[in-house]
Amino acid sequence: MKKFTILLLFTLGLNPVFAKNTINLQPVVQLQISEKIGQFRSVPVKVDGKNAICGMYSEDAEIDPYIGMFFFPENTLRLVLFDEKGKILWRRDLGEGVVPGIWFSPIYAMDLDQDGNDEIWIVSNKDPEHPLDFRQYVLERIAPRTGKATGQWKWEEPITPQSMSHLYRHFIFGGFVKGEPVLITAQGTYGSMSIQAWNPDMEKRWELTIPENAKGCVGSHVTPVVDINNNGIDDILWGERCIEMDTGKELFCGDEDTWEGHSDIIRPVLDWKENKWYFHTCRENYSGQPPRLAFFNDQGKRVWGDVDAGHMDTGWAARLGKNREPVVLGVKVGEKIRTADGERRTGVVEFTYEAFSGKKIDLGFNVYTTIPVDLNGDGIHELVKGYFEGDGTVIDNSGAELGNVGGLTAMASKFTSLPGEQILSYSKDGKVTIWADKNAEDSDAAMRRYRHPYYKVNQYQTGNGYNLFTLGGL
Repeated sequence: MKKFTILLLFTLGLNPVFAKNTINLQPVVQLQISEKIGQFRSVPVKVDGKNAICGMYSEDAEIDPYIGMFFFPENTLRLVLFDEKGKILWRRDLGEGVVPGIWFSPIYAMDLDQDGNDEIWIVSNKDPEHPLDFRQYVLERIAPRTGKATGQWKWEEPITPQSMSHLYRHFIFGGFVKGEPVLITAQGTYGSMSIQAWNPDMEKRWELTIPENAKGCVGSHVTPVVDINNNGIDDILWGERCIEMDTGKELFCGDEDTWEGHSDIIRPVLDWKENKWYFHTCRENYSGQPPRLAFFNDQGKRVWGDVDAGHMDTGWAARLGKNREPVVLGVKVGEKIRTADGERRTGVVEFTYEAFSGKKIDLGFNVYTTIPVDLNGDGIHELVKGYFEGDGTVIDNSGAELGNVGGLTAMASKFTSLPGEQILSYSKDGKVTIWADKNAEDSDAAMRRYRHPYYKVNQYQTGNGYNLFTLGGL
């Protein structure tokens, strides 16, 4: 049996003295969970009132369903649950029937039955000998205390025929309708798309099919959940399409008459002063329609747009101004390359703007591969280079280097009882590390963010799609 070590760093007491408010980024927990990690995603989990983390990982790099990026795995996908002090509570191997890739099997945690513990939700396969047979896929509920399945429900089959890239695009997330939890499952991104809502008793609340020839946008790689009209009912941003979570009714579709394409990124941004939501989009190029970057209000009306052509592959919203003003980013790429060794991008060009005005700004430093995180709790974001080809460097809002987390990032939010937000990083040598600012103090602005319903809901989406950045606009 392989030996797995746990290194606890809470009590070393070797920190040098820093001036007040100086960020002292340190590892507080480190686990050796495997000999090698090629992919790792995770979600926070509440178990018996305590903070825990469920990780989904494999020695293989991320497997994408696109034929130019797909490769056959050599290893299986596994789960591990550990608490915030690094104690491993259970492990589970999902077997050869589950393809190691976020589009095949996302992971989500939600206390749907309201028993005080977050159930863990994944896409599993009843036929381990045929990993691509979507007819045998199931939504699986996992008990957080034991890691054992406590229920399975048939996963919605995609409409066929479609390309392989279109067939295997799976999402699991959730939200609330007047305080009642609702679980959402969804399939598709580019062609025909389906969304299902589930009540706490696992009765289907509603189903929605968006056909390939539907007017307006297709889906996105992110699925923000936001109460966009502040009426106590969460809404889903499915691309520029806003869908009410109570009944599945479409509230609006931004640029419905002028945009039929796919936005890689959708990022809600809150105007705290007016208590109004906006959202920022970064669009792919296959539809040939401008603009590539577009910013909308809470009615789906475009406020501003920029850049006429190119593939906007990623982007974020972050509170970088000295008074916590939001900045939005769009990143244009030339080529995406994904192999068994990982992924990289060429021809990278960054575009940054004042969020609400659309005024172009130059930050003076490179932010590609970064994820916003408020390490010291002052309400202003730091940035960790923890995505794609990121090298783990952490910088502040002026570009000054603060440290390095030694790998890519799986979570960047407040998922422990420590002040400030934390970073969960992972490295190729099989280590998973929780990083925190030892000098952090939560300001009123930070506490207001943590308490916001949007924060509480979307914090759980880090294992679903590309939702690592979704909290940045709050």
